[in-house]
Amino acid sequence: MKKILILSANPKNTNQLRLDEEVREIKAALKLSKNKEQFEVITESALQVNDLRRSLLDNQPHIVHFSGHGLGSDGLALENKLGEMQLVSSESLAGLFESFEDSVECVVLNACYSEVQAEGIFQHIDCVIGMNQSIGDKAAIEFATGFYDALAAGRSYRDAFGFGCGAISLQGIPESKTPQIKVRKNLYAVAQKTPEKSESSRESTAEQPTSTESNTNVSQSFSGGTIYGAVIGSQGDYNQQTTNFHNINNSDEQQQIAKTAREVKQILQRLEENNPNQTTTQKMMIAAQAVEEVENNPTLKVRVINALKAGGIEAFKELINHPLVNIFMAAIDGWEV
Repeated sequence: MKKILILSANPKNTNQLRLDEEVREIKAALKLSKNKEQFEVITESALQVNDLRRSLLDNQPHIVHFSGHGLGSDGLALENKLGEMQLVSSESLAGLFESFEDSVECVVLNACYSEVQAEGIFQHIDCVIGMNQSIGDKAAIEFATGFYDALAAGRSYRDAFGFGCGAISLQGIPESKTPQIKVRKNLYAVAQKTPEKSESSRESTAEQPTSTESNTNVSQSFSGGTIYGAVIGSQGDYNQQTTNFHNINNSDEQQQIAKTAREVKQILQRLEENNPNQTTTQKMMIAAQAVEEVENNPTLKVRVINALKAGGIEAFKELINHPLVNIFMAAIDGWEV
């Protein structure tokens, strides 16, 4: 069972936030999940500095979620004994989480300008999410809802981050690029039906970093909205390559591209048959799962990239000829072509 520790602070001398609503939406997302028995939610409000340390010690959580105010380099806003603001520095937070690097898997700082603290905590925790600017109440709640919807459905922290950003976009809120994630491992919060890729396959894919991967092949940093491009209307980049498939002179190359397209289509069809696919979110999850299968097969991934180089994106989409192809293509936007 994974423990989620939700911490919140809204000092009385700061703007009042809808923190209770955020907690309620997170609990609802987990409660509605088929994996709900795999999560335990612990909440603590009006968080004081000593409460933070004690709560981590007492509960030994796997996921730590903070909701409240952030002031960038000045720190996160907790409360003192009078209920007023007391700032905690990035250095102090980094030092605290160093003591929990063997137990905490993910830290979510759903607070304005908290990317500074995320950077510090990332020295010791494999997955940390922060905000690169101010984030509104509505966007913060939508991000949390989308993140835990996906996490409870069995997606990795990295995928859940994408769904959180997408949830902001789907509501028409122009803040989907505000959340930022720093991640070293594609960790999962619940057990998977299929085994995670082996360390050797991880190394294989790491040798071909995408545009969103760190060149060190050790950590990855992402901004929001990647897999939602087709849904929120950011397909323009895909139309830059319009090479006609039929203009390729090499018949062997044509056959290879067609074969690759068929394999991708078969993956999409199989996942569509075996998973709910009525809502936009469900369709996105299927497309994201298809991308993950391709990424777990380095040979197929190379063939997809080569097909896009040779035939162009529009031609490859036509060959796949599946209702979810636009979402799939949006998800592989970062792959080097």
